[in-house]
Amino acid sequence: MAHMVGKSAYKKLEERLNRFPQGAPPSETLYKILSILFNEKEAELVSQLPIKPFTINTASQIWKLNKVNTEKVLDELAGRAILMDSEHNGIKKYVLPPPMAGFFEFSLMRTRQDLDQKFLSELFHQYLNVEEDFVKDLFFGSETLLGRTFVQEEALSNDSLISILDYEKASHIIKTATHIGISMCYCRHKMEHLGKACDAPMDICMTFNNVAKSLTRHNYA
Repeated sequence: MAHMVGKSAYKKLEERLNRFPQGAPPSETLYKILSILFNEKEAELVSQLPIKPFTINTASQIWKLNKVNTEKVLDELAGRAILMDSEHNGIKKYVLPPPMAGFFEFSLMRTRQDLDQKFLSELFHQYLNVEEDFVKDLFFGSETLLGRTFVQEEALSNDSLISILDYEKASHIIKTATHIGISMCYCRHKMEHLGKACDAPMDICMTFNNVAKSLTRHNYA
């Protein structure tokens, strides 16, 4: 019975993740990853969370837990960079980020002893680099694009700058950010555990605004 409950919880979590524009196609490797990052009870609870940022009150009503215990669970998950937390007008809010770019990456953005990062790296490599479904879904499965490329402004001549809007400038993103975080590179950290480390700097992953604020608060940036 316990095995069936556990499988059901992770299946529900997988279905919840696939409500994002970029989801996580089901596979045995995915379930192994989720079982490292979430225990069964956490998987069951997180599978019920809304897509949009939510308050303690909202989670309390969904989970049918009192607010004190609800906040403890939410803060525990935020402390492991599973959830992002923020505060607006004195009200705490939380949100579940997508797997990528999100809590998959955050799990390797610092060294930690609460989980086996080498085994997790091997699973990420299998799921993201060997199995094709995730990458195909990530880049071709939705009209919502994963990201965009910023212009390297210094490479442009003054004659070209007239066509560059603030929205397209990396410098504008940096100058207007309320918070900036620097973390360990997920990709390079993963490859280090696979015995394929490169000589490039490790602490180069940048996050901005509320994500950076949450990650720095919990020592992930």
